[in-house]
Amino acid sequence: MRFRHPDGSTVHLAYCTNVHPAETLDGVLAQLRDHCEPVRRRLGRDRLGIGLWLAKDASHALVTDPVALRALRSELDRRGLEVVTLNGFPYEGFGAQEVKYRVYRPDWADPERLAYTTALARVLARLLPDDVTEGSISTLPLAWRTAYDDDRAATARAALTTLAERLDALHELTGRSLRVGLEPEPGCTVETTADAIAPLTAIGHDRIGVCVDTCHLATSFEDPHTALDALAEAHVPVVKSQLSAALHAEHPRLPEVRAALAAFDEPRFLHQTRTTTATGPRGTDDLGEALTGDALPDTAPWRAHFHVPLHAAPAAPLTSTLPVLRAALTRLVGGPHPLTRHLEVETYTWQALPPELRPRARAQLVDGIAAELTLARDLLTDLGLKELP
Repeated sequence: MRFRHPDGSTVHLAYCTNVHPAETLDGVLAQLRDHCEPVRRRLGRDRLGIGLWLAKDASHALVTDPVALRALRSELDRRGLEVVTLNGFPYEGFGAQEVKYRVYRPDWADPERLAYTTALARVLARLLPDDVTEGSISTLPLAWRTAYDDDRAATARAALTTLAERLDALHELTGRSLRVGLEPEPGCTVETTADAIAPLTAIGHDRIGVCVDTCHLATSFEDPHTALDALAEAHVPVVKSQLSAALHAEHPRLPEVRAALAAFDEPRFLHQTRTTTATGPRGTDDLGEALTGDALPDTAPWRAHFHVPLHAAPAAPLTSTLPVLRAALTRLVGGPHPLTRHLEVETYTWQALPPELRPRARAQLVDGIAAELTLARDLLTDLGLKELP
C-alpha cells in the first residue's frame, strides 16, 4: 500500500510474511498464492506491499539462479504484490516448534550473517518495483548479549562496514539504493534505540541505520519522541519501522493478571518481559521467568515482547501498547517530512496466541492481517497521508 505524504514523497506500508513459515523458494511462492494475494483481495486493493522474509535456503536459491529470481518477480507482479523491504532478522527455522534463542544466530560476528544479508540485498535490488529506487532490510541488532565481547564487537563492526561498501557498489551497478537497519530488541546487545547510537556512529555510514520496532520500543519502556529525537540528533537514519504492539499488564501483582499473562507464556518464541524501577529497567528473558517467584518486581506495570494483533487488544485485565505505536507513528510520518518511508506490520505470533484467540482457518488469518493493515491505513490517513491506488 502506498501513501502520499504532505511533502510529496511516497510512504510504503506492507505486512511481513514471517507470519507464514517457509524455508524454501517453493514455500515462498505458496505464500504469495495462499496468503498474500488473498489479503490483497480482502482489502479490495489492486496492489499490496509485502515485507518478504526469505530464509537462508530461499535467498541462496534466488541469488544463484537468475531465472528463479525473474520468476519470483513475475509472480509478484501477477498477483498484485510489491516488495520494497525485506525482513533479514531470522536466518532460518522461524517456523520451528521452538525458536527462542535460535533466532539470534548467526550474529554479526559470524561470516554467515554478512553473506546472508548481502544475498538479500542483491535479491531486493531485482525485486523492487520499476518506479521505486529505494529498498530496506531489517536485521539482527548485532547479537544476543551473552555471547558478545570486545573482539566479537570489532568483528561485527567490520562486517557491517563491509556490507555498507557492498551496498554502495550495488547502487552503482543497479541504480537501486538499499539500506539496512539494526532492529533493537530486548535482551540483545542493542536492546534500545539509545544502545544503537554508539555502534552506528562508529560505523558512520548512512546505509546502516535503525529499524524501529514499536513493540520492542514499548517493551523497553522507551518514550517514542525521546528515542526518535535522539536518533535524529545523532544523525542515525531510521531505515524502516515495524508497526507492532506489545502485551501490557498494568497491575502484575494481582493473581488474575498473572493468570491472564500465563496464557501468553508459550514455547515457541521468547517473550522478554520488562518493568521499570527507581534504579532503571529490570527484565527477564522470557515471560515464564517473570511469572515464577520474585524474578521481577511487580509494583509497576509489566510489558512483554509478544506481538499482539494491532486491531485486537487482549481482554481485560491485559491490554496492548497500541498507544506507543500511535505516538511513534506520529513522530515518524506526522511531521513536515517522514523520518522513514518504509512501514511494515509485523505480527508473526498469530499461531502463538492463546488457543481460543488463534485463527482456525486460512481465511481467518487473512481477515486478521487485513484488519491490521486497515487499522494502520487509518492511522496514516489520520496523520494527513493520502492513500494511493
